[in-house]
Amino acid sequence: MNPPASLSAPAAPRPPSWRSHLRQHPSLALGMLLVLLWLLAAALGQLWTPGSPYEVNLSIKLLPPSGQHWLGTDALGRDVASMLLLGAGQSLIVGLVAVGIGLVLGTALGLLAAAWRGWIEQMVLRIADLAFAFPAVLLAIMLTALYGPSMVNAMVAIGIFNIPVFVRVARASARVVWTRDFILAARVCGKGGWRITFEHVLPNIAPVLLVQATVQFALAILAEAALSYLGLGTQPPEPSWGRMLTEAQTLLWQAPLLALWPGLAIVLTVLGLNLLGDGLRDALDPRLSSLGHEEAE
Repeated sequence: MNPPASLSAPAAPRPPSWRSHLRQHPSLALGMLLVLLWLLAAALGQLWTPGSPYEVNLSIKLLPPSGQHWLGTDALGRDVASMLLLGAGQSLIVGLVAVGIGLVLGTALGLLAAAWRGWIEQMVLRIADLAFAFPAVLLAIMLTALYGPSMVNAMVAIGIFNIPVFVRVARASARVVWTRDFILAARVCGKGGWRITFEHVLPNIAPVLLVQATVQFALAILAEAALSYLGLGTQPPEPSWGRMLTEAQTLLWQAPLLALWPGLAIVLTVLGLNLLGDGLRDALDPRLSSLGHEEAE
């Protein structure tokens, strides 16, 4: 016999779908659209370009946008649209490698510091503090002095700068998880620290790391553009948004569009990644906005 309707347990509320979340947060939809356009541009640049981004032809230099050259040509006669497409791929590679270095090494050190307190935690934190003292530009200058300017050195410098960021985020988030009751139950079952870390702690802080990765991805693109602008990043003849800005700065009055296109590409890409990160934070867990920034002394 079924219990009366008044005594039956209430149904658990269903979590909102991604479609409803996109309707409630249009900024997330905009961020996803901008990031998708950037990824499509990076993929298209590897398969096809409307013109040659490498061929120098001074007879067609500084042409305005036209059907043959969609965004015009630069001071050396190279197709600007093609350079932007290839520059999107360069920024994607730099972001993936730089954020990957920080995510893997920083998360590992942060989990180590959260699981084993005492001198291990203090040593990890002091190393992170030391890395914070060397910004990406300074690290790139040091690597350039030793090995010469290149995109690889720029990626390594940005990646090293990302490590202490993920150390702090992973440690703060993992310390919260270590206080939960299911961790105590896992200890009672005889699980060791390493097993608890990989089976319980890491999956629970993965959303925090994902959100932080999108933020650091945007910062990595800005850092790569800045390093290329200074001549420390991507080297000729490979196109780069930052180097396109460098080459256009002396032609601002003669051909201002040369600086507009790469600047607009950087702004829209970084804006899209930031909007995507904020939207993912709200969608995965509203508490992530405070959990990711909590840092215990």
